[in-house]
Amino acid sequence: MKIVEGGVCTVPGIKAYGIKEGKLGLAAITGQGNTVGVFTQNKIRAAPVIVTSRRLPGTMNAILAYSGSANAFTGKKGIEDAEKMAQLVADVLGIDPKTVAVASTGIIGRPVNMDWIEGHIKEVLGGLTPEPSGSEAAARAIMTTDTAMKQIAVEVEGARIGGIAKGSGMIGPNMATMLAFIYTDAELPSESLYKCLKRAVDNSFNMLVVDGDTSTNDMVLLTATGKKKISEGKFQEGLTFLCTELAKMIAKDGEGATKFIEVHITGARSREDAKKAAKAVVRSPLVKTAIYGEDPNWGRIVAAMGNSGADVKEERVTLALSDSYKTATLVKKGDVVEGAIEQAKRLMAKDVIVISADLGLGTGEAIAWGCDLTCDYVKINAKYMT
Repeated sequence: MKIVEGGVCTVPGIKAYGIKEGKLGLAAITGQGNTVGVFTQNKIRAAPVIVTSRRLPGTMNAILAYSGSANAFTGKKGIEDAEKMAQLVADVLGIDPKTVAVASTGIIGRPVNMDWIEGHIKEVLGGLTPEPSGSEAAARAIMTTDTAMKQIAVEVEGARIGGIAKGSGMIGPNMATMLAFIYTDAELPSESLYKCLKRAVDNSFNMLVVDGDTSTNDMVLLTATGKKKISEGKFQEGLTFLCTELAKMIAKDGEGATKFIEVHITGARSREDAKKAAKAVVRSPLVKTAIYGEDPNWGRIVAAMGNSGADVKEERVTLALSDSYKTATLVKKGDVVEGAIEQAKRLMAKDVIVISADLGLGTGEAIAWGCDLTCDYVKINAKYMT
């Protein structure tokens, strides 16, 4: 497997483009293929989630994504607007509107600006290109509070997989709290595609926490054009890697974030216990604020694990902090390590903080990602609607 350039446009036959005007953006991706998706588990589901999920699995020809408002909690009008977005694409491209997936992101309760979309749809569709610049333009168009464009592509056994994503806040998934659009030229049946996507999401976006809130608009769509034969195992490897890298990009770009957090749990009673403990640590406001303040308050970490629902026994826990290069072991099999705090303080001044905990109870392992919780996060979200 190797990383290649081009985002979604690394896949032959895929075109993309997008525009951004202030807080409003519109992105389009075209390319016929077998499409599957996973969606938010929030009981309040945005209109585009409802419309798109009804069409999958199935053959899709295009995706249209709007940034500026969520089109969530917008009732019947929201559904009509989401369907109209698909119809606008269909009218220009001469395709069935039911083969167009739609997505939105932004403020909940605010309808999409259909006048603006109608005024820019031809510009976006007219700009579609297979060049890498098209993928980048689409990735930038769906940004809201994001400060960095997120895309990556890989090649595995001759098959290409490319993806773009957006996400910065309201990240605390039961699925994947963001938008991600992934394309591949791999040839796999719908059942295998969905299984691979679900597994990749569970091990990447589902292990990502910025603030613990689950959005109304989450979706990850995977479209396969079916041009390249590949084993399911190798495709899974490439897809999971791609989703993991996108998840890390979101964590690093968390609203107001100054530090990237990676939590490794080993020795858990089960894989599920390891996931519970890892996500509890990266979700804890007390852990996140301690990391922002460069305070090696390891007690908050063990408290979060103990409250996670996982089986944790004090006398078995070993805990260490690292900056990916140097490591300070703070607790060893339940005993506090003398003199480790000063070393930990020096490590916490770095931009990357790795928390490693061995629960000493089994073979379960998991990794979660997140970021610190800063004053800027509060400022961004205190005035998000203004």
